[in-house]
Amino acid sequence: MRELDVVGVRVEMPQNLPMVLLREVGGHRYLPIWIGAGEASAIANAQEGVVPPRPLTHDLFADALKALGHRLVAVHITELTDRTFYAVLKFEGTDVSARPSDAIALALRTGAEIHCADAVLDEAGIEVPEEEDDEVEKFREFLDQVSPEDFETEGGPGAPGERPSS
Repeated sequence: MRELDVVGVRVEMPQNLPMVLLREVGGHRYLPIWIGAGEASAIANAQEGVVPPRPLTHDLFADALKALGHRLVAVHITELTDRTFYAVLKFEGTDVSARPSDAIALALRTGAEIHCADAVLDEAGIEVPEEEDDEVEKFREFLDQVSPEDFETEGGPGAPGERPSS
């Protein structure tokens, strides 16, 4: 398992599909995962420190964990099968299956680390040589200018790259 940082979210054009971009800590690989608009907004809100007037789903889950005295230890992105990523929420003694986008949104709210299986990074990771750091910096500048409202779309949840919720 390799630790990842969340670089941010963006909308991939021309399909208008949101994605979250993760970066390998201490490495040069990036992991893009296409996600739903709601999850993109939840991740962007958490990164920007936006606190809604009433808790949204990921905020509610984080608050419930805290109230019950439980802690999210880590998020593991464990598998990539047929272009679908799988993740696990790691609690003390218990694992819970989750979509990567929901797991990432929760990790950002609780301070949990995000890890990815080596095999997933080997298959879906994108190597970015150091000389391309300018492009990454441009992407970060873009992320600084984007707002969660940019991810609100009609048509509801669900996007390629994740298993539908049950």
